[in-house]
Amino acid sequence: VSESGVALVGLGHRLRSARIASNQSMAVFAARIGVSVPTLRDMERGAPTVQVGTWVNALWALDRLGDLDAVFAQRASLLDQARAASSRPRQRAYAPRGPRR
Repeated sequence: VSESGVALVGLGHRLRSARIASNQSMAVFAARIGVSVPTLRDMERGAPTVQVGTWVNALWALDRLGDLDAVFAQRASLLDQARAASSRPRQRAYAPRGPRR
């Protein structure tokens, strides 16, 4: 199984858990997102044939649409990371605690 297949299976398991946690049957949830029960079953199994729009509808129905923001979130470049690291105040390597004996 490829890495993408493993990721889809994990996503499907999380979708199923979220659907169950929201106390929605497969029939009710499938109707809410505009798909058939077999398509929802495919999603929960991690089938790669389900359209991304269907996944977006599922996130919307679970009030998790904001989770998509992290998919291609802007990341700091290596140069930005180096600048941030060099601008942090240095900390002492050792700070004595209490009186010496």
